[in-house]
Amino acid sequence: MSTFLENQNWRYATKKFDATKKITTEDLNFLKEAIRLSSSSYGLQPYKVFVIDNPELRAKIQPVAWGQSQIIDASHLLVFANVTSISEEEIDSYIKNISTTRSLPLDTIVGLGDFMKSKILTLSEETKNIWSAKQVYLAMGNLLNAAAEKQIDVTPMEGFAPEQVNEILGLNELGLNATLIATIGYRHTEDDTQHYKKVRKSHEELFITL
Repeated sequence: MSTFLENQNWRYATKKFDATKKITTEDLNFLKEAIRLSSSSYGLQPYKVFVIDNPELRAKIQPVAWGQSQIIDASHLLVFANVTSISEEEIDSYIKNISTTRSLPLDTIVGLGDFMKSKILTLSEETKNIWSAKQVYLAMGNLLNAAAEKQIDVTPMEGFAPEQVNEILGLNELGLNATLIATIGYRHTEDDTQHYKKVRKSHEELFITL
């Protein structure tokens, strides 16, 4: 019997992590692979994921993340950063990856690359940035689901100042923008939020069948 829905009811945005509990390397690699396998438009994955191990960096990020304790106390801190402006080179690199991975002659799939360029590169810089940021949310969803399967807590965060995180991590120079933060670890027994009943819309409110 599937435990997916049971795990979804178990998970919540953890407010207080147990700083004494750390995720194993094996479990961290499982979560990273789940992120890597996430869906994205065209399969392009226009983002990078930073695993922040350095405690000094985490201490610098905390004040610009509304002072949230999870930044420091969680076992691991991930910063998802989208590519702010998709380039022709990035699309060419992806097409070459398809060619190598699937053992396809490059000239047989060059049309796909041209199609992608016609749809992506013609967008305004603002629209490209928004489009790539949306892809990050798909990766975050995969992380949340994979972590729940392992009974590992994740708190997805938009509550931070992207410009300041960009400065701390040097993301501007890399053509990246901090989109989302995820703190990962294990809930503290003192976190009362874990006992709250999950609040969601009813089926009748949420779904419309046409």
